[in-house]
Amino acid sequence: MSVPVEPDAPDARELLLDELSDPAYAESQPTWFDLLSQAVLDWLGSLRFGEGGAFSPLVLVILLVLGVIAILTAILIYGLPRWRQRSRLDDELFGERDRRTARQLRRDAEKAASAGDWATAIAERYRAIARALDERTIVTTLPGTTAHGFASAAGRQFGEHSTALQRAADRFDEVRYLGQPGDTVGYAFVRELDDAIDRAPSPLPSVGELTGASTVPR
Repeated sequence: MSVPVEPDAPDARELLLDELSDPAYAESQPTWFDLLSQAVLDWLGSLRFGEGGAFSPLVLVILLVLGVIAILTAILIYGLPRWRQRSRLDDELFGERDRRTARQLRRDAEKAASAGDWATAIAERYRAIARALDERTIVTTLPGTTAHGFASAAGRQFGEHSTALQRAADRFDEVRYLGQPGDTVGYAFVRELDDAIDRAPSPLPSVGELTGASTVPR
């Protein structure tokens, strides 16, 4: 009969982060689209027009039209967030069904590296780069997307890393399809690239930039 063991602080933190990374939690949280829509509605509701107000009915109509245009523009650029979250639940990642988060992929890559399994470590870390950019809604990996196809798409968003992304795709193909064992140098290269891209700010415009919120008169 097994005896329950209370995890120490680091293990408990790992368990908590794994649990919170479940897609079900992400679906229950308000998305940027929810927040944007509510902000627009709250702002419009705070406006005063007509007699004694700051805005005439015509100005209100113009503001309503601009608000709708901003929301439609956001949808065209980013897609509907809830639909994107649901579609990622059964993602195919480079020819394999994989529902792990970027964090989980990085952890599995580190475990493989610690065991000297460089081929698995390189493949998992490259998958982590792709999953992380998908989670950040910067680059979406669709069924059929290849390692080099993803590298090209990511390179268009992060131009300073475009060459390194292609080299990392080469390493992925070597260990995944050509049977090469990989090595510590190859893994270190992909890991450092992952870390650099993860630290880089998103190249996509923010919600404020899309709506022109900074230029709207108060």
